[in-house]
Amino acid sequence: MKLLKKVHIYLYVVSVVLTYYATWPFIKILSLKPSGYKTMNKFRRGWAAVSSGLAGFFFKFEYEQAIDWSKTYIICPNHTSNLDIAAMCVMIKGDYCFMGKEELKDGIVTGLFFKTVDIPVNRESKMSSFRAFKAAGEKIKGGTSVVIFPEGGISDKYPPTLQSFKNGPFKLAIELKVPIIPVSSANTWEMLWDDGTKHGTKPGICNFYVHKPIDTTDFAPEDADKLRDKVYGIINEKLVA
Repeated sequence: MKLLKKVHIYLYVVSVVLTYYATWPFIKILSLKPSGYKTMNKFRRGWAAVSSGLAGFFFKFEYEQAIDWSKTYIICPNHTSNLDIAAMCVMIKGDYCFMGKEELKDGIVTGLFFKTVDIPVNRESKMSSFRAFKAAGEKIKGGTSVVIFPEGGISDKYPPTLQSFKNGPFKLAIELKVPIIPVSSANTWEMLWDDGTKHGTKPGICNFYVHKPIDTTDFAPEDADKLRDKVYGIINEKLVA
């Protein structure tokens, strides 16, 4: 069983790389102008679904209420697996981008997106964080939803536990009066924890619970901690249920 799980991670990597390079010429052309970014995201949505499906990973979304994807949101999922990224690509039906660690600019698969559509951030640098959240604000004002993993990374513990949340996304949501959608990723780590290299991977259905959007219009700037704790509680309650 352990050997099969180790072999399966290579199947997934091959699936991701081959499907990415099959679409790369189109994505590269689209990346040359900002007007092509929305179509890049459509390619990414399809690529995420196909590359995951070929390796036997499937995403199931349960909604507390229907989401109006014509509106703009900050989407805050917990983060236990690289599959969470693919799942968000599949889930979001409107235009979107990710905020993620700066190293993703150098990734074979993630690099092109993080140099164009997405927002890289060095969380050790206050200036980098300031610029990243300013860029996120501009994206939101332009009608693009932003996916921010509020834990700031994947837990080193296995099995993973929900880590404390950073304040950034909640301050931004209050400042721009944009709703937050909490997302609980319940069992994705069981299929693929982190990048899958330590414990291997196995095919299966990854379950996500999409909570109803939280209206932030009544929150004042000093309520960022209150909003952060509210979102943490909502996500955690579903994870431990």
